[in-house]
Amino acid sequence: MNEDIIWIGNDHGGYELKLEICKLLERKGISYRDVGCEGTDIVRYPYYAAQVASAVATGAVKRGILICSTGNGMAMFANKFKGVRATLCTSTYMGKMARKHNNSNILCLGGKITGLFEALDIAEAWLDTEFEGGRHCISLGLIEEAEKTLCDANEWQSDQPMR
Repeated sequence: MNEDIIWIGNDHGGYELKLEICKLLERKGISYRDVGCEGTDIVRYPYYAAQVASAVATGAVKRGILICSTGNGMAMFANKFKGVRATLCTSTYMGKMARKHNNSNILCLGGKITGLFEALDIAEAWLDTEFEGGRHCISLGLIEEAEKTLCDANEWQSDQPMR
């Protein structure tokens, strides 16, 4: 698996924004794998969040993008995976700082709460910003330490359909 590929997942509330984010990735020459739903019929976001978060958690890819109506559900579910630092960003500054200070590896966006141009600016800032390291490694180390105690190593599996 190519870890330089961005995995992008969405539910029905994030479908339209996903299409625009994919265009942004193409313009920037960034390869991506679309594992999201293909329309606006109601689906359950945990199935799509699990695909992206699992790929990041296992090291198959370095980063992913998740989009639902608000971004909240995707962020909450993705952060259940050990090693995932999913950040819900609603401003360009948040997108930049999520990478710079928190080494965010999954960007979560709200397809129904963030305007298109702002969402594209957020994604671009998140994609273009590198982790600063330094003093921020202390806090990330504490998160990793807590994950060793708090997170179960078993992978979530559901036999339920995607809808």
